[in-house]
Parts: sequence; C-alpha cells; structure tokens
Amino acid sequence: MANRSADEDAAWRAYVAELATNLRRLRLAAGLTQEDVAYRSRLTRYTYQKYEKGESAPGHPANPTLRTLLAIAQTLDTPLSEVLPSSTPNLQLY
Repeated sequence: MANRSADEDAAWRAYVAELATNLRRLRLAAGLTQEDVAYRSRLTRYTYQKYEKGESAPGHPANPTLRTLLAIAQTLDTPLSEVLPSSTPNLQLY
C-alpha cells in the first residue's frame, strides 16, 4: 500500500474542515442540537461532535462512512450533496 503524500493529507484535511462547517451550518439551520442529530442518526453525541470538529481523534481528520453521512443528511432533511463539500480532493495514486 502506498503512503499518502503531504499534499494529499492537506487536501483531505481541507475537505473534512469544509464538511465539518457544512454539518454545523445545516444543523443550526434545522434548529437541532448536536445531541438531536446524533440520536436521530444513530450515533453517539461524542462521535457527531467529532465530525463537526472535523476529526476522528485528536490530530486525525474525520472519515465518516457513507452510511453515516446518509443518515446525517436524512436527519437534517437535506440532500447528501448539500452535506458534502462542493470540491473533492484528488486521492488517486499516480
């Protein structure tokens, strides 16, 4: 398995930071608390809070599963495309 480059890591961190911003913005627009979203999405409050911070553990960017993202989008009553950042990082190995 190939190692990720520093550029790839930076691109992923930027993507996750935008995802975190989107989650918070959409949650507030829906008038929900972090606990509301977590419960309705079948997540722990701690896990959801970490997604809004853009991390999975201190110093490690979040990487939620597609299932988790779909559950959150449904809870927020918004299309998945509104949750995900508009631009995606290039993660291909050349």
